[in-house]
Amino acid sequence: MESRAGTLGTILVAELSANHNQRLQLALDTIAAAKECGADAIKVQTYTPDTMTIDSREPWFIVGGGTPWDGQSLYELYRKAYTPWEWHEDLKRAAERAGLLFFSTPFDRSSADFLEKLGVPMYKIASFELNDTPFVEYVARKGKPMILATGLADLQTMEAALAACRRAGNTDITLLKCTSAYPAPFEEVNLRTMVDMQERFRVRVGVSDHTPGIAVPVAAAALGASMIEKHFILDRRIGGPDASFSLEPAEFQTMAQAIRQATAALGTVTYDLTPSMRATRVFARSLFVVRDMHAGDLFTPDNVRSIRPGCGMDPARIDDVIGKRATRDISRGTPLTVDMVEDLERRTS
Repeated sequence: MESRAGTLGTILVAELSANHNQRLQLALDTIAAAKECGADAIKVQTYTPDTMTIDSREPWFIVGGGTPWDGQSLYELYRKAYTPWEWHEDLKRAAERAGLLFFSTPFDRSSADFLEKLGVPMYKIASFELNDTPFVEYVARKGKPMILATGLADLQTMEAALAACRRAGNTDITLLKCTSAYPAPFEEVNLRTMVDMQERFRVRVGVSDHTPGIAVPVAAAALGASMIEKHFILDRRIGGPDASFSLEPAEFQTMAQAIRQATAALGTVTYDLTPSMRATRVFARSLFVVRDMHAGDLFTPDNVRSIRPGCGMDPARIDDVIGKRATRDISRGTPLTVDMVEDLERRTS
């Protein structure tokens, strides 16, 4: 992933998640649209209801708390949302034909092993699994880049997950700042934490965003995110578990363009004038003769001034000029040059 990130700047990931509504063709169409809208990668989630939880209606298995899925059991939700494993090869092939990276989030060892056989180039660990450090270490031992979502992780959990990766000999890690609310309130995003995570842990950082719209991804790009993940759907009207916080194609394309512009604008640290800046420097101020003068006349504040454009001497030399005599006749509107001023030393600064 390091070479890919270096080429692209910010890797823009379209999260397919459950936005296929259990229809393979819809999933394939969504992948094609993601490419057209400027995505660099497509991500899926690899689990089944039975690898994720058990089928139970006990109270602690019922979703609540103001989510879009309140009242459903976890098993029911995952049965609606999971991506059939038999689709993965077709989805990967379609993504790669389109020039997209294809990777996934495994949720247990069996799904990680399945993805390894499929040949995915990297793995994402969801924030709900980040505290399962034996699982994190198991996936990290596969030697692929690790993308760690931090939506439910406090500082101690992040440190433990990073340590698990490093015990496995895996240091190719990206931490994604994430707010695990659906949709996430803007005031809970705290993007500055992403910057701190990079400085604190010395890893790449990015954002997995569940807020409405595109403001957070663009801001993350401006803060130096190396990866931005956003749920993508062909049309929110098709519904589904993730529809309410997913971007439609026109929105995703607008986001992609804004992110590329923000990333390009970051540039590098330089105090040199760019070509466009040099081209307009002619309109900076310089010294001009503003009244007709004869040879031998004294330069005074009345006949020489700092004005635009920048064709004459540096305005910083005005005190060197005042009180000296003109070496020739000079008409009003002439840029002042060193040879017009008697006994004036030439300076290149």
